[in-house]
Amino acid sequence: MKVYETIEPKLEAFIKAQKMFFVATAPLSGEGHVNLSPKGYDSFAILNPAKVAYLDLGGSGIETQAHITENGRITIMFCAFEGKANIVRLFGTAKVFDFGHPDFAQKLAAFPGHDRARSIFEIALDRIQDSCGWGVPFYEFKGERDQLKRSNANRSYDDWAEHRYKTNSLSIDGLPGLKRPK
Repeated sequence: MKVYETIEPKLEAFIKAQKMFFVATAPLSGEGHVNLSPKGYDSFAILNPAKVAYLDLGGSGIETQAHITENGRITIMFCAFEGKANIVRLFGTAKVFDFGHPDFAQKLAAFPGHDRARSIFEIALDRIQDSCGWGVPFYEFKGERDQLKRSNANRSYDDWAEHRYKTNSLSIDGLPGLKRPK
């Protein structure tokens, strides 16, 4: 294991080559659920050597956003499923910009090709580390699934937004999720 001060060029190249990453968050309460979510598409951006962002395209729950709103803690993990074995973990504190936030359109510019997303998470990194990844198996990337994009495209923006507010207002532990702008 090696700890880095910033995302060095070697780590940046590794991160950009990955087709998938994982996001982990947890509430402050020991009674709450730890959340671990896989992410795909081209939804990760390195903003500078100590700051990253990812595009939250939506899903079944609002756990990550609820946890970030409550305490900010987040870990991102990338695994090599092909080539040299490696795992990179990015630890930090996140801020969330959901689609109703005044800065959302500006933040979305970091993700070309995406015109609709639930949230964007910007993460100030406080620990960057890699490890061997010897236990991670090889997998072959065959392509992205298109169901999420098709589902979003089949709704008008207003219907999509209303659906998000209805289904993403609370986490499974009852923490606040999406809030309608005032």
